[in-house]
Amino acid sequence: MTIAAAALAVLAACCYAVAATLQHNAVEREPRTRTLDPRLLFRLLRRPQWMGGVAADAVGTGLHGTALALGPLALVQPLLVSGLIVAVPLEAAMHSRRPMRRDLVGVVLAGIGLGTFVSVADPRPGDVEPVEADLRWVVLGAGLIIAALVTISRRVPGDGRATMLGIATGAGYALSASLAKACVDEATTAGWALLYDWRLFALIIAGGCSVVLNQNAYQAGGLAGPLTGIVLTDPLGSVVIAVVAYNEVIRHSPLALAVEAVALVVMSIGVWLVSSRQNAAAPRGPTHRC
Repeated sequence: MTIAAAALAVLAACCYAVAATLQHNAVEREPRTRTLDPRLLFRLLRRPQWMGGVAADAVGTGLHGTALALGPLALVQPLLVSGLIVAVPLEAAMHSRRPMRRDLVGVVLAGIGLGTFVSVADPRPGDVEPVEADLRWVVLGAGLIIAALVTISRRVPGDGRATMLGIATGAGYALSASLAKACVDEATTAGWALLYDWRLFALIIAGGCSVVLNQNAYQAGGLAGPLTGIVLTDPLGSVVIAVVAYNEVIRHSPLALAVEAVALVVMSIGVWLVSSRQNAAAPRGPTHRC
């Protein structure tokens, strides 16, 4: 089951990489809007490229949900970083160029960091079923963190604002993944009762806000800041939620923690190298204040 969950998570990451590349190219051509303004999404619905990204996102979401049903949250979420391996050559192909050495070095470092973290942490399911986990405090805590990041981003210019919004988006995706895991578990045990479950409504709100924040992050500055924030905050936030809410277990001996910390640093450097290189090819959209 764990192997199947890992394989599905990697496939989901590939779909997300395709979606991110298509959506980023489309959203950069739209006038900028205020944070969390839903009118941006309505304008993007008219762009075929963005809709192609939505289709890829939908497939990735299905694979992601199945992976969460089969494996622990602390395993599935970090594997989503593997989508960078697809994003680098795809982004280069869309701009009619070969992947640069900086891209390839970043992918190798991110892959090494990710593989080391997953193998050393060895995530295992906890003793709390997703449907039994009390996620109210998780939702409240994540909501406050996201609200604080959005508030701070309004006072930070340029790429700093994009990074803050990217971190907020990653936190939103981590929260959405934990809620999705609970909803999948509820659907398999209680069926139609899921339609009346508060976690489904929380998932819809968290997921919708995260999608809008993601587009705002792409518009706020270069791709380096938001991509780094999303790719790192999502898995790290998910691991924290998995340990706190589901009692999932990772190795936590002093040596294991030290190796995991180094692996995360290596992964962070790799992600930064890749995302900062992608920024060079991205055009900026005109400013528009609603």
